[in-house]
Amino acid sequence: MRLKTALWVAAYLRRCQVEGMAAVVRRRGAEDAGAVFIRIDRLDGTSDLFGPAPQSEFDTARETDRAFSPSLKERSAPDAAIEAYLAREVKFDPDVWIVEVEDRAGRNFLNLIAGG
Repeated sequence: MRLKTALWVAAYLRRCQVEGMAAVVRRRGAEDAGAVFIRIDRLDGTSDLFGPAPQSEFDTARETDRAFSPSLKERSAPDAAIEAYLAREVKFDPDVWIVEVEDRAGRNFLNLIAGG
């Protein structure tokens, strides 16, 4: 059974807070099954962006039901490129969630959250 998106996002925000990182929901999507994009703002004009991994990258041996992969080829992409990508995603799917995290080291904890 897949964990509802709203609950997964709440757990992710809590994990970031425990680690002393600022994390907020920038855009709420569908409560049950919206896609989630995680933006890691490095506070230097660049960010990392992670989104749902393509089905071909999903590891069936994993015990989680959410897999993430970098959304752009360039890690630590300019913030303008991140914003343009997110604008296209929102236009394509109005049910997406966008979570923003501030961390100069670029930590994301995506492999530590239940269901993700």
